[in-house]
Amino acid sequence: MKLDAHSLPDDPEQLKRMLLELQQHMDEKLAEKDAQIHELLQAYNAKLAKEYSKKSEKMPGAGEVFNEAEETLDEYDKALLATSPSVKKEKSKPKRRPLPAQLPRVEVIVDLAEGEKVCDCCQSPLHKMGESGSEALEFVPAHIKVIKTIRPKYTCRHCEREGIDCMVKSAPIPAVPIPKSIATASLLSQLITCKYQFGLPLYRQETMLGDIGIELSRQTMSSWMLRCAELLSP
Repeated sequence: MKLDAHSLPDDPEQLKRMLLELQQHMDEKLAEKDAQIHELLQAYNAKLAKEYSKKSEKMPGAGEVFNEAEETLDEYDKALLATSPSVKKEKSKPKRRPLPAQLPRVEVIVDLAEGEKVCDCCQSPLHKMGESGSEALEFVPAHIKVIKTIRPKYTCRHCEREGIDCMVKSAPIPAVPIPKSIATASLLSQLITCKYQFGLPLYRQETMLGDIGIELSRQTMSSWMLRCAELLSP
């Protein structure tokens, strides 16, 4: 529906409702576009993976050089090759790369029970001669917590008793990226990273947050993205 200056209502509340409906409509369209782009990228990446997974064709004449070298061997060399025992080359086992040293370690000691620390032959007590160890990587899912900011207020009892108006003192409100919102800097950075680095649309992030009991609409996150763009602009 096209609007011009003459067709707009004069009522401010009606204008607000129209703007909110228009914003909601645009957000839904953007979410649909994000979903379509994500699906197209998945299809494109799948096609690329399929193309590169095909076996490469053999180049013609690839073995001619080796065949030519074999033909130049004299009869003596051929006899030596025929009588020499074949040597099997041992396959080298792939070595696992060590886990990053900067990761925190949690030691889990799996020890024998005290009653088992005796020799099976003579029942003498065993002594520790060493230990073996292995490392495994554990994934700890991200967790969300609520930061409750409390600012104590102070006043003067003497002035209160004397009937003198005194100022109530309290610490200033800590600086936040978006005032009067529930978004902390860490939450905003997570949303931005998921959307722009890993290509996760806001509607998918809305679903992920809903799975852990947090109701956060894509419209709210979209407005946060716009506000962050203003804050980060040079």
